[in-house]
Amino acid sequence: MATIYSFKKGVVEQVDGGVVNEYPLQLVVNGREMATLIASPHDLRFLVAGFLRLQGFVSSVDDFLALAICQDFGAASVTIRGELPERLKPVLTSGCGTGITFNMPKPEKKAGPSRVHAPETIFALMQQLAVKSEGYKNHGGMHSAGVGSETLLLHAEDIGRHNTIDRIAGEALLKGISLAGTILVTSGRVSTELVAKASLLGIDVIASRTSPTDMAVKMAEDAGITLVGYVRADSFKVYTHPEALSMGGDDRIAGVTGVILAGGASSRMGSNKALLPHKGGRFIESIYRELSELFTEVILVTNTPEQYQFLPCRKVPDLYVGMGALAGIHAGLAQASNPSVFTVACDMPHLDPALIRHIVSRRGDCDLVLPMSEHGFEPLHALYNKSALPAMESCLEEGKRRIVSILPQLKVNEVPAGEVAHFDPRFDSFSNINTPQEYYELRNNDKARSEGAIPAANETAQKAQA
Repeated sequence: MATIYSFKKGVVEQVDGGVVNEYPLQLVVNGREMATLIASPHDLRFLVAGFLRLQGFVSSVDDFLALAICQDFGAASVTIRGELPERLKPVLTSGCGTGITFNMPKPEKKAGPSRVHAPETIFALMQQLAVKSEGYKNHGGMHSAGVGSETLLLHAEDIGRHNTIDRIAGEALLKGISLAGTILVTSGRVSTELVAKASLLGIDVIASRTSPTDMAVKMAEDAGITLVGYVRADSFKVYTHPEALSMGGDDRIAGVTGVILAGGASSRMGSNKALLPHKGGRFIESIYRELSELFTEVILVTNTPEQYQFLPCRKVPDLYVGMGALAGIHAGLAQASNPSVFTVACDMPHLDPALIRHIVSRRGDCDLVLPMSEHGFEPLHALYNKSALPAMESCLEEGKRRIVSILPQLKVNEVPAGEVAHFDPRFDSFSNINTPQEYYELRNNDKARSEGAIPAANETAQKAQA
């Protein structure tokens, strides 16, 4: 604590207060002194990893052979694969206290963001960032930034606004979290180096409490990033790519069709489980309602459309009959009006809209966005782009029915289990109902929850004990 004198309305008084810490960190890479980073003294490994990542010296965790921080001596010693360039030319940036870079990041050009985002999401993320900005609340003098889709995935504080995105990039790299399709919210001015770094991370939207520079606006336009400034409680200004914000009131996801797979035999249930009573209707009706709130188009893949005439959506048949779930996914993808589909089985009772939106937000430059749980891949709750069709057709024509058979031929964007757990800690989204016993347990738990006897958070624990 420091002694501070407060002057207010002509009165001077002594007060106690905190002062923000400024910490010089000497960075040594492969035995060469590279730079001294002026930063805040917490979570320095994230800062170092992100700095090296965004400078282009590393691209994965495997590129680090050693990363050691000595807090007492203000030193970071890093060993990476490969050699550093013989000559490193430092460039001073517009970061707070003058930032430093060796390779000015070059943004990737693209037509626009990968999805449409709701304005309410920007307000919510900025509010969440404000709540988490402990350093600023304690003594001011700190910048903050965070990334997320529906909720913040990562956030960072530092005395340098350029350091905050380096920290986020480093933490995401070390934890295996993809930032593609996310929104970056920041307290600081948006300059070119921040836009370039955001582009390298695949970020869709940058939203700031303050303003962008003119060069940042031009760069964001070329990089396909929606740039938002002056975010207040209920207003903001949009400088680039306004088409990526659903400002007309409909926040359903554009460019993606929701696909319900209803081709299973239900042999373990003994009857068509899609038609079992659930949530005041049939099982499949509740699935349809949830998807129709997320997507402008929902289609049902079934070879018996006459059983589902009550659903107000298009029904399409398998194009490879008798080839299982892979054929169902192929049918939905091939016959959807949109370039991407999000698939669910007709017996998944615990869909999580926030998780679905997050998975969809990762659909950039890949064929398949594949979430993982504690049990491995979850291909029935995933996003497929139409670029995956040739691989599907090749496998189906060779008689390969398993969904995993297409993976070696596809560019897959995996969503690690740890990232899924941010939204669904128990991985309930991937559970389905296969037997009468599981169905009765679901009905009993739904009834108990409606009566307040079982908190939702305890449902999985009770099921495990049954």
